[in-house]
Amino acid sequence: MPGIQTTVTYLEMRDPSALRGHDSSDPRASVVEVRGCTVSFYRYLYGAVGGQYTWVDRTRWSDERLAAYLADPGTRVWLLQFDGCPAGYYELRRDDDGDVEIAYFGLVPEYLGRGLGKHLLTAAVRSAWAYDPRPRRVWLHTCTLDAPQALPNYVARGFVKYDERLEVVGGE
Repeated sequence: MPGIQTTVTYLEMRDPSALRGHDSSDPRASVVEVRGCTVSFYRYLYGAVGGQYTWVDRTRWSDERLAAYLADPGTRVWLLQFDGCPAGYYELRRDDDGDVEIAYFGLVPEYLGRGLGKHLLTAAVRSAWAYDPRPRRVWLHTCTLDAPQALPNYVARGFVKYDERLEVVGGE
């Protein structure tokens, strides 16, 4: 199966004061860390959020590989709940250089267009800066296959583009 060509944009934030946060005023929205995230729950979140955007990387991982990844203290997962329902999630990954990547981020399709992405991204950035020791930077990437709101949301929250590349995703 051939891959899909996409433009990938890399963004970073080098200081927590750069965050232009946006918290939801809706009391039905809450963000909680998923401690001890199971493989099946992670796969549910990954598919529910990324299925519409050609997220394929983690679908190729074995259960054993994914379980080991989730058990790594450098990997952390948070859940956005809306009235108790899973509405989105984000995954943070600390690297050996002391940076924290927002590795995955997104909303379940039914919750798009409600302003929850701004709220969830604000929570993700705050969680990333709260790592101990504090990271040198928080970074992420998005591509032209992601939701059209993604890149404007990242920039509006204070991220700055530092690279852009043409890449192929999903090929075998």
